[in-house]
Amino acid sequence: MTTGENVSFKKKYINPLKYLVKSNLNRVKVRNKTKIFCIGLNKTGTTSLEAALKELGFIMGNQRRGELLLEEWKNRDFKKLFKLCRTAQAFQDAPFSYPDTYKYLDKEFPGSKFILTLRDSDEQWYNSITRFHSKIWADGKRIPTKEDLMNATYRYKGKPWEGNRALFNTPEDEPYKKDVLLEYYNKHNEDVLSFFKGREGDLLVLNVADDTAYNKLCEFIGEKPLREGFPWKNKT
Repeated sequence: MTTGENVSFKKKYINPLKYLVKSNLNRVKVRNKTKIFCIGLNKTGTTSLEAALKELGFIMGNQRRGELLLEEWKNRDFKKLFKLCRTAQAFQDAPFSYPDTYKYLDKEFPGSKFILTLRDSDEQWYNSITRFHSKIWADGKRIPTKEDLMNATYRYKGKPWEGNRALFNTPEDEPYKKDVLLEYYNKHNEDVLSFFKGREGDLLVLNVADDTAYNKLCEFIGEKPLREGFPWKNKT
């Protein structure tokens, strides 16, 4: 068999077989495993939390599949989300961080662990999310406008605008109106704390910037620490 034939054989037979074996092994790993849902808002250290969980050996859910469930979330139709949750052990970002999602997950997957990530203050969160969105959807020097978001091509053209409309009750000519976003941040956190009141074993409130945060995470999920602190990702 020539080198070219070897490459073709590998692509046609070996690689698909490896993928099938890996997929089946992953399904075995996640069956009856406790789910971990990261329900902190975007720009509260969720990417660093994801990196830490991966490093600790957890199978993370497909973020892209979750982010494409905006319409289902708006209609409170979680069938596809529940199906996604059966493919992995831990999940973060949209729509897990959206309001109310955790209530449905808690009912569908009893015994799950929930992690609410926070920033030092609502002001810090607001500054972080506007800087980040400015960097990826505007010119890096101003807060994105409606037109910026409608023309942005994250996942598909206009999705950032659709997400902004679904989550924030802001004026169209001021999609990042500060007082509205601060209220959104605080209400989400207060609602989560209220829902899990008296259930400290099910919810971990975490600021990944704290020196003790990584050890708190490991204790909460029953894992031995592999490092002293969180791996920082997407810091803004």
